[in-house]
Amino acid sequence: MKFTKKILALGLSLMMGFGALTGCGGSGGSGGSGDTQSSQEEKTEDGGTAVVAGLICLHDENATYDQNFINGFKESCEAAGLKEGETYFISTDIPEGQECYEEAMNMVDRGCNLIFADSFGHEDYLIQAATENPEVQFCHATGTKAHTEGLDNYHNAFASIYMGRYLAGVAAGMKLNEMIEAGEFTEDEAKMGYVGAFTYAEVISGYTSFFLGAKSICPSVTMDVTFTGSWYDETKEKEGAQALIDGGCKLISQHADSMGAPTACENAGVPDVSYNGSTQDACPNTFLVSSRINWAPYYTYAMNAVKDGKAIDTDWVGSLDNESVLLSDVNEKVAAKGTAEKLEEVKKALIDGSTQVFDTKTFSVDGNVLDSYMADVDTDAEYQGDTEAIKDGAFQESVFRSAPYFDLKIDGINLLDTAM
Repeated sequence: MKFTKKILALGLSLMMGFGALTGCGGSGGSGGSGDTQSSQEEKTEDGGTAVVAGLICLHDENATYDQNFINGFKESCEAAGLKEGETYFISTDIPEGQECYEEAMNMVDRGCNLIFADSFGHEDYLIQAATENPEVQFCHATGTKAHTEGLDNYHNAFASIYMGRYLAGVAAGMKLNEMIEAGEFTEDEAKMGYVGAFTYAEVISGYTSFFLGAKSICPSVTMDVTFTGSWYDETKEKEGAQALIDGGCKLISQHADSMGAPTACENAGVPDVSYNGSTQDACPNTFLVSSRINWAPYYTYAMNAVKDGKAIDTDWVGSLDNESVLLSDVNEKVAAKGTAEKLEEVKKALIDGSTQVFDTKTFSVDGNVLDSYMADVDTDAEYQGDTEAIKDGAFQESVFRSAPYFDLKIDGINLLDTAM
């Protein structure tokens, strides 16, 4: 079966923030020293370039997505000897608009020679700043345009989080099997629910890989997906999870930034797989496991590149191998017996390639096996058209660019509240 379908615009606002830190501001402003000297002129004791780094976040510490970015950034900066408010800066609550460009320029004025932004909609504004400041390196998470813009100082980064989602799905499948064996429901009633933010490829890739992980353990599983239309809306996320539970879903996961879905699960006594960090403290009776991107390896890599005067990859993809994709500890109180051991087994298979998340033998589209799919990933500046994404019997996610582009609707997944 041959498919040609344009990839949906990827929009992902990763979910973790830190709050108004010293040197952090709200929209349009990070505090800190206003007279920091241009870092391009400063050298370290060993002759390298002194790094002054900035991070622009869409939300604050209440969004797990942004918090995840901030935690990794602070870890990498402090390991490199940078000081908050002096040689590294964090700005929160920066919208996906002209405010991002203005904040990037503010950071340039503070002497930053390395600037990161964490949300898909920041991209065009960061590119504008990069074009005007060729001496400053700009790194953008979840973006798609670095490989076609042709700027030496603009870069995209992501990680193979679909592998983490798959592993989380394995844990979900084991829990479903345990509940079936306990007589809580039958095999044909093994339905999961998923609260998604938008119908973007990054979200689709995530929930599909989660489903395939569960299906590898519990073959009869199906999944309903609902969308909130927002990266962070606690009320909608909680209501979405409750509607899925009311619709017969026995386990819930999410790609959204608040505690809405986990809270609904804890209140209803329904197992939950969270995202971007453990919710075990708040939901001790329902939390199973969580996957997240660990951004510290990328921050450290980019900082070292600037320090040593080396080029930063146009598209950088982190992996399970370098611990850019992580799982939380398994909640042994809730998870099925043997879950942690099974996850280690599957993790090794993902790393060595013997298990492929999007193995075309494991799913179908409209009842057909997928043998070709032309993905619109714009693999060069000439925009030569679509690229064949199926190779060696598997969809090659995050190979032709760092940002996800898997956007297929596979059988077994039912999409609610969407025209897809």
